[in-house]
Amino acid sequence: MNVSLARCAAAEFVGTAFLLAAVVGSGIMGERLAGGNVAIALLTNAIATGAALVALILALGPVSGAQMNPVVTLWDAWRGGMRRGAAAVYVAAQLAGAFVGVAVAHLMFGLAVFSASTHVRSGAAQMFSEAVATFGLLMVIWGCTRSRPAAIPFAVGAYITGAYWFTSSTSFANPAVTLARCVSNTFAGIRPVDTVGFVAAQLVGALAACCVFPWLMRKDEA
Repeated sequence: MNVSLARCAAAEFVGTAFLLAAVVGSGIMGERLAGGNVAIALLTNAIATGAALVALILALGPVSGAQMNPVVTLWDAWRGGMRRGAAAVYVAAQLAGAFVGVAVAHLMFGLAVFSASTHVRSGAAQMFSEAVATFGLLMVIWGCTRSRPAAIPFAVGAYITGAYWFTSSTSFANPAVTLARCVSNTFAGIRPVDTVGFVAAQLVGALAACCVFPWLMRKDEA
């Protein structure tokens, strides 16, 4: 691995770790302070996650692109933005960083490093929600990349904050996030058995995006 790719992988690892620390940590804090009000807990979780995304993309974007999401990395490789070997390194770094981020969040709140989640997230509606959420995330990134690259951090943060609320699955839209949250028996967790459907739905949403967006966003010939 060359030095440049190593630095990018390190940035993806750190960024994804902080993203999961924000997702899980804010979920724990929100639940503890909400006094049983799930709506308030979800609101704090959504706002903290969206804000963290903006900050992380702004900070690490110049190094690695701050993808922090295997679906985004695979999409970038599919459209020729990076080599397949580099994409594999990115995905490995994202997955490792995600689990480290969960551990960090747990330790900050005095919990066990890992604990299998019992939070049920299943059913056709939630699977469909994950496909929609992932499709929408790639739409936001793709559209902003073509027209307003500087707006990507803010657009992604705003989209994820909103998608927490307009999808029944609370918009994971990220395989690394999904898999890591199965070892967090907290507000943000997901049962290990439910991760298969979530990841499959995310890949379906990404595939749909790859089929639709080249046509939707192509420039018409004069």
